[in-house]
Amino acid sequence: MYQARAAIALAVVAGLSTGALAATEVIHQQGRVFSSESVTVKKGDALTFLNDDTIPHNIMSASKGNEFNLGSQAPGASTDVTFKETGDVAVICAIHPRMKMMVKVVD
Repeated sequence: MYQARAAIALAVVAGLSTGALAATEVIHQQGRVFSSESVTVKKGDALTFLNDDTIPHNIMSASKGNEFNLGSQAPGASTDVTFKETGDVAVICAIHPRMKMMVKVVD
């Protein structure tokens, strides 16, 4: 009986851990473009910005409520950004103007 309860508890914890990991999507930067032109996330979720490129990028947004500036992100670096307010968030690279994407933050 004890072993059955322990197995169920372990399965529940493993399921919760998997769900938590799935909430963070990785946005790659390579060839001076983002891997996605647009994504939708829930309020409070994060995106990981990973620089897979051979050059630095400066990922930022000036969208009200979700402002951020990652500064110079070296090749191989990654940074998580949590989106706190609902709405459309324009994300750009301050170094490479053609690098643009939209993040739609929903409840």
